[in-house]
This record gives sequence, C-alpha cells and structure tokens, in this order.
Amino acid sequence: MRFLNKPLSIALLVSASLLVGGCAIAQKAPAPTYPDSVKAYVGAAKKQIKTIKLDEFRALLDQGKAGLIVDVREEDEFADGYVPGAVNIPRGLIEFRIWGEVGFPNATDMNKQMSIYCKTGGRCALATKSLQELGFTNVTAVDMLFDAWVKGGNPVVKPK
Repeated sequence: MRFLNKPLSIALLVSASLLVGGCAIAQKAPAPTYPDSVKAYVGAAKKQIKTIKLDEFRALLDQGKAGLIVDVREEDEFADGYVPGAVNIPRGLIEFRIWGEVGFPNATDMNKQMSIYCKTGGRCALATKSLQELGFTNVTAVDMLFDAWVKGGNPVVKPK
C-alpha cells in the first residue's frame, strides 16, 4: 500500500497501536491462582485463629469495638481506599511494624484488640497467625473480600 502522506500514516499507525495497547491495559487481569499448597497453608492458618465475616466486622466498627484496625495490603492498595480508622502495615512487615501501634517499648499491650483485614482474607489470616505467635492474645482476622466491602456501600476513606 502506498501512503501519500508519510507523517499522517505514521500518526495513524501510532494511534492504532496505542488504541490496541490501551485496550489490553484497560482489561482487568484474571484473578491469581495459587497451588493447592498455598490454599492449604492459608486454610490451616484460619483454623488456628479467630475470624469474623464482613457483617460482624461492620457491626464492631459501627459500635466502636473493632479495636486497632490494621490493613495488611500493600501501600498502593491502601492508597486506593481503606476502612475508616485503619492503619496500613503490609503483611510482609507486620512483625516489625506492629510494635509502634501497641505501646512498645514502654507499655506494650499484648492484649490490644486488633481487627486485621486485607483484600481477600488470605494475607490477614497469615498476619493474624504471626501476631498470635508473637504473643498477641486479642487478634481477629476479618475474612472478607475488600471489593465486597466497597460494593456493599460500607465506608471507605480515600487519601487526599
């Protein structure tokens, strides 16, 4: 095919490639799948900890009885919106960063009530188990989908 106007044809090709590429970017990535061993690992953790569902968590939140609310998602996930009053301590750092929230070193409260949540219930289960293993006695994992929390019209704070 012969192009009469090279700059115009280049612009059209670039636009078409951006359009096609943009469509690929706009598509939602499929949900991650994990080996059965990961599912079993999270399942075993859930059997060793206290868990509550979304509606129970909402009731505690409404009553001001959820304690310290810890969002263990990554910082970029937290920046997209979080439960009011939550502090962000990513799952991979919970064992190191929780101490500032519980009065360490002067008056560490190992019985501080904590509600831990994440995006799907897996990371919060593992974080809750880790906190229990560190000696915390009043930690609950919120076994919910954060997307369901949002879609249900529950309160979400978005950073400014």
